[in-house]
Amino acid sequence: MISNDTICALATANGMGAIAVIRISGPQAIEKVNALFRSKFGSKQLTEVDSHTVHLGYVLDADTYIDEALFTVFKGPHSYTGEDVVEISTHGSVYIQQKVLEVLNKNGIRNANPGEYTFRAFWNGKMDLTQAEAVADLIASDSKASHEIAMKQMRGGFSTQIKELREQMVNFAALIELELDFSEEDVEFANREQFNELLNDLQNILKKLADSFAYGNVIKNGVPVAIVGAPNAGKSTLLNALLNEERAIVSDVEGTTRDTIEETLYINGIGFRFIDTAGIREAGDKIEQIGIEKTFEKIDKASIVLYLYDCNIMADNQIANQLEALVSKGKIVFNIANKIDVDNTREVIPQAIKDEFKDVIHLEISAKEKHNIDLLKEQLFAQVQLLNNANDTIVSNSRHLDVLQKTLAQIQKIRQGMQQGLPGDLLAMDIREALEYLGTITGEIDVDQDILGTIFGKFCIGK
Repeated sequence: MISNDTICALATANGMGAIAVIRISGPQAIEKVNALFRSKFGSKQLTEVDSHTVHLGYVLDADTYIDEALFTVFKGPHSYTGEDVVEISTHGSVYIQQKVLEVLNKNGIRNANPGEYTFRAFWNGKMDLTQAEAVADLIASDSKASHEIAMKQMRGGFSTQIKELREQMVNFAALIELELDFSEEDVEFANREQFNELLNDLQNILKKLADSFAYGNVIKNGVPVAIVGAPNAGKSTLLNALLNEERAIVSDVEGTTRDTIEETLYINGIGFRFIDTAGIREAGDKIEQIGIEKTFEKIDKASIVLYLYDCNIMADNQIANQLEALVSKGKIVFNIANKIDVDNTREVIPQAIKDEFKDVIHLEISAKEKHNIDLLKEQLFAQVQLLNNANDTIVSNSRHLDVLQKTLAQIQKIRQGMQQGLPGDLLAMDIREALEYLGTITGEIDVDQDILGTIFGKFCIGK
């Protein structure tokens, strides 16, 4: 990706639309686009206009007029990439889009790679690495909560905190390095007691950031929720009630749901990916057996399991056995007694079950009548909120989590070295390694090219 040529790409979505925006960036962007530009008003040249101005003109292929378009000029370093940038807003015809890109290619402008514009912005110091990664998260955000996390990170919330922590360590590392220059005089510039306090503070902050990943990850990717239970427990009816639409087929015939059905519902800005599964029982045929096997696969992948049963027919020992099996998987489990609209004198959820499974959320509902469905939604949202450690900065990127965990391990190594009276030169090496870990989060320290390729390769072309 590291190149100094001029690139182009469609910046809007593929396909026909009202308009399409084609972005050109590089040292010759303005000059090369000017060669195929003809102003609608006089003999204006893009090479002579001010930055951040828009100009109406024609896109030309030699003497052929391709389209009437708007040409927006941004002169580096005051642009997204930090380079000269021109954006051509054409009519949204797919033919026009392709033809303009062909003409750009003919004029020596190559097609951009995925994420190359944002990579150039990072490389030219317009944003750090965490902010660049947040651009991709912002584009992919599909809920209010994921949008807010991406916006905070793109505005530098996370990177600012990391830079402040790193700066504190740099200051102490400088004093340790200074001691090495006076090793023969046995002087101590760095107060070990103060540094130990600093390490405590760093450890607490980094741990809080690392712990926030559990919340940030579900916000970013949605919360997988598996609806499980025996056939005819009302799983499909519950899915329809949650979505407030007839998404799943409802039937009195056992085994109607033979494959998993997945739908996303947003509750207070958080996405929940509900999975209606095949009923758990002895399969009647091979196809149903495949569906039941998929049910257990979805349970393993889910963060929350809604165990649903018909409270009028399910025996207490059966409920207990199923709950025990689900709880043992380490999931958040809801014990949901369904069909309370049917007249029955028996206790809906036996107190013995509630006493035995105190960490399970117990609810009584009627999926058919939509009774307590709103309460179920409230409880789902509440369980996700329990993951939130009330930290303003939320980590949602697995790369950041990995580096935070490595930094925490390194800080623990530094503390052990101090307790053991490690010499200053060895202590300095351990501190440098911790600083390098923190630096790789924001890109202040050289990041492996393979890592950069992985990060920016996930971007769409044109961004």
